[in-house]
Amino acid sequence: MAKKKAVAKKKSAVKAVKNTAFGQCGITTTIPNKYYLVAGHDEGMTPLNAFDNALVDAGIGNTNLMKMSSILPPNCTQIKPVKLPLGALIPVAYASKVSTIVGEVISAGVAIAIPQDPKLNGLIMEYSGAGHKEEIEKIVRSMAEEGMRKRGYKLKEIKSIAAQHKVDHTGAAYAAVVLWW
Repeated sequence: MAKKKAVAKKKSAVKAVKNTAFGQCGITTTIPNKYYLVAGHDEGMTPLNAFDNALVDAGIGNTNLMKMSSILPPNCTQIKPVKLPLGALIPVAYASKVSTIVGEVISAGVAIAIPQDPKLNGLIMEYSGAGHKEEIEKIVRSMAEEGMRKRGYKLKEIKSIAAQHKVDHTGAAYAAVVLWW
């Protein structure tokens, strides 16, 4: 009888840990089903300040960003940017470029390749560098096309966004795909 109680107690403790780890603490295994694109640019006193200011310009500067790899979950729908909860953990795929070369034009861009089959995942690509946003966006869109070809997915469409900045002192450009529920 004592052994059965010990086993039941152990199972109860394991269940409590699982519930705490994946429920009550906010950790979740849910898959985002919405996304939106953002871009921003700005100057700052230091490279980190410039990056942070670009995040604020993009509308996501008061959150904790979790950089993720480049997969858009199946059946995700694009939404307009939402007001994110302050301090929230936000999954993003992003590109950024920071420079201290006065007069340099820098850009960052992201592209989402969406497959024809909605049951398949999409692909997000990121790219940044010195140059105008049109050329950066062209490069990142071609990267997304190549990724879809490699997967054997038929392409429905590509969506993209880029930011450009001409450096005065210390500048940053930022572009991201924000995943949401």
